[in-house]
Amino acid sequence: MSEAPDAGEDAGWLPGTRRIASPNSDERPAGEPVRLAVIHAISLPPNEFGGPGIIQLFTNCLDPEMHPYFREIQRLRVSAHFLVRRDGELIQFVSCSRRAWHAGVSSWRGRERCNDFSIGIELEGCDQQAFEEAQYLTLNRLLDQLRHRYSIEAVVGHSDIAPGRKTDPGPCFDWHRVRGISE
Repeated sequence: MSEAPDAGEDAGWLPGTRRIASPNSDERPAGEPVRLAVIHAISLPPNEFGGPGIIQLFTNCLDPEMHPYFREIQRLRVSAHFLVRRDGELIQFVSCSRRAWHAGVSSWRGRERCNDFSIGIELEGCDQQAFEEAQYLTLNRLLDQLRHRYSIEAVVGHSDIAPGRKTDPGPCFDWHRVRGISE
């Protein structure tokens, strides 16, 4: 696993953000603008924080011998544009100009395939624990930057676009602490 090289002319990489390129992305459909930010929560192993599991998952380097749960998910090919660690560190895995594989089967305002027109933001967290102050600060700064660059119409949870299938960012996520929520 290596840091992504200089992105050159690709404005989809945010300046000053740690970059770790994920192979789990592809081209957005032609002419499809970014209109949605999707908030997720992830912890690997489940309910544990700080380890390399999330980065390894997004870069297809997950070691199935490190934890029994990793054997179940080792073949997944997923990513997100961003990860906000518990300490507020921001990592970017996919250029915002590309489609990250974060939403899966999803629908927003009658439109399916939310990956086509969204940016995925993973917060290191789970349904059972509150998120950290540093995460809300980083998330709000990131959303401000994204709104400045793209016509973001809404910020939603994964559970909003995949109800019944997903619960994240979960009941411990405080939506009142996120600036500029439109739904």
